[in-house]
Amino acid sequence: MKVASQHQNSDRRTRSAGAAFRAGSPRTALKATPGDAKQHNRVLVLQTLYLSDPLSRADLARATGLTKVTISGLVAELIDEGLLRELGHQESQRPGKPATLVDLARDSHAVLALDLSDHRRLRGAVMTIAGEVLARAEATNDGAVGDEACSLTVNLALQLQQQVDPAISLLGLGVGTPGVVDDEGVVRTAQNLAWDDLPLQAILEERTGLPTVVANDANVAALAEYSYGDSSDNFILIAIGDGVGSGLIIGGRPVTGTHFASGEIGQVMVGTDLGLEAPYSREQVLEHWLSVPALTRALEGNTGSDGANAPEHRERVLREAGQRLGIALAPVVGVLNLAEVVLAGPPELVEGTLAEATLEILQRRTMSDSHSNLVLRTSSQGKDLVLRGATAIVLTEQLGVS
Repeated sequence: MKVASQHQNSDRRTRSAGAAFRAGSPRTALKATPGDAKQHNRVLVLQTLYLSDPLSRADLARATGLTKVTISGLVAELIDEGLLRELGHQESQRPGKPATLVDLARDSHAVLALDLSDHRRLRGAVMTIAGEVLARAEATNDGAVGDEACSLTVNLALQLQQQVDPAISLLGLGVGTPGVVDDEGVVRTAQNLAWDDLPLQAILEERTGLPTVVANDANVAALAEYSYGDSSDNFILIAIGDGVGSGLIIGGRPVTGTHFASGEIGQVMVGTDLGLEAPYSREQVLEHWLSVPALTRALEGNTGSDGANAPEHRERVLREAGQRLGIALAPVVGVLNLAEVVLAGPPELVEGTLAEATLEILQRRTMSDSHSNLVLRTSSQGKDLVLRGATAIVLTEQLGVS
């Protein structure tokens, strides 16, 4: 679903192998070693194949700008490692021996993915490189927090590991979790799960034996939209669930912030009703109007015993939530000149009135000349948004592809 502004977004990206380095390019002032160059070329080959149909070695050389000798050596290595495979011959009208096509060994590799965004039910899946589900598992969380919630998470990962076909090689385990997560996979704080400074990545690596990446669920969701959706290079994804968070992609790169807490938009105070002198109040932050529990409570109230006023009441509640979101987002959109705002949450709440009210406020509160092409839409990834994002972070970490 898209809430259209006057023009379609003209900033749709054209993918390139260089996008694989968005998670952390080396500083240009540092001299590249031969090992760096080889790793760069490996990623270039993998990224090119990841985003294309099977190619011949000559096609790969043309697409990457590498020499045929370099491509031949890299392809041979990657085949030996099981990451690439040779397919049939390329159809050609030219005389001589037809070229052999190569591709990623897509059906020989998979990723374990965990979605901890709903503290009542932990979800997991075995995912293909393309982000498709091979197997699922869930764990009901009956109020478990702290060590007990950690044990549920570990057991879910181990359960999924047992469901993997022995013929499939696991590239790693990806986890999207609520809270602030540092670049070592330590959950610094996750209030719903009562986790503080929990080394979740290290725990999961030790128990599963798999390379593991742990990241904030909203940031992971944004990566899913970027890797598997049709997003631009400059957008913010607003994740509406038990709380409200966001993931930010700027110039094709995820932004995590100084203290790994970028995107905590739900804690921004948007209740301006008390005047400019009002101090910070948790009762006046965006989550107070926009989280699923808050919206559900508001929608259930003041409708009358027969529900006669429900349509008008529903319209009023969703419109105010959308307006508050627009107030919070307008400075972000203005400062960063974003191309898109993507909303992720229950469609029955997010689509329609709420999205329209958000866009209306954004259009009123930002310069029309700079943001006339702004697109506000709902996520295209469905219920597996975080699972797909968890897959994407493993592929970026292990293969450099995105």
